Amino acid sequence: MQWLSGLAKAREVQNLYMETLFFREREMSYRVFEQFSEYYDSWYSQHPEVFESEIRAIKALDLNGLGLDVGVGTGIFAKEAKVQIGIDASNQMLRIAVKRGIQVIRALAEFLPFPDKIFDYILMTVTLCFLDDPETVLKEIYRILKPNGVLATCIIVRDSPWGQLYVEKAKKGHRFYRYAHFYSLPELKELLEKHGFKIVDYKSTLTYPPSSTPVVEDPRSDPHQGSFLCVKAVKR
Repeated sequence: MQWLSGLAKAREVQNLYMETLFFREREMSYRVFEQFSEYYDSWYSQHPEVFESEIRAIKALDLNGLGLDVGVGTGIFAKEAKVQIGIDASNQMLRIAVKRGIQVIRALAEFLPFPDKIFDYILMTVTLCFLDDPETVLKEIYRILKPNGVLATCIIVRDSPWGQLYVEKAKKGHRFYRYAHFYSLPELKELLEKHGFKIVDYKSTLTYPPSSTPVVEDPRSDPHQGSFLCVKAVKR
């Protein structure tokens, strides 16, 4: 992967000025992840049934080839999904991801430091909900995907039981969720289609409410059944 790192470095320099301005202009939600990276990572070890269910949904999308995790965080999903490379804005998150064997680059999703048409697939696990400028990010993802490349994006659906819980927590100033924008399924469809993606598959899980005893679930193909929804979309 040294050749890819070299290409990434070249474009990283090209984008440096614009990215620096972007950092300065916005109160990025990544800063809270920088501060609470270990807390974020430990949540999944404390909720193993939820984590396993979500991983099963991602794996069921059958992602193959050279992949990039946009918003890789601590690499906890990338490692299990066997995604080779990850980008994130948080240095603290990336330090943990490196320990999991992920090749990482610090970058903003709005300025992906890669040449055109290089990846077979992109994975975003709840990243979409924390983006300040999702439209620019989707344009960048479209640019770096090969023809017929795949975007796999997973969200907590806003009008689901888990989504409603997180929305209420956001209103009360939750350290993470106050920065999030949770999407409905129609909103997600519209956003992806607007930017040149065609949805070809769904996998959902967490069919039980947050108040129930957690269990490990196999993913469902009905997008309306689970609070955690993964969408597989192809670049048109």
